[in-house]
Amino acid sequence: MAETLRKGTRVTGDERSDLASDLKRRYDNGESIRSLAAATGRSYGFVHRLLTEAGATLRGRGGATRRSRR
Repeated sequence: MAETLRKGTRVTGDERSDLASDLKRRYDNGESIRSLAAATGRSYGFVHRLLTEAGATLRGRGGATRRSRR
């Protein structure tokens, strides 16, 4: 489904809902937003917005965290 979208096309209605649920499932299984964006040919912001609309719990950025000095 996601691979059939052309860049810049408007995604609405049932197609948007289907894409959002597909991306949410893939994101919940460990794929990153960047990899989903690359796979669908859409922007990071578009994928992020769809995941938010689908109710996905977004992961943190990761990496080292800073601790306060005591």
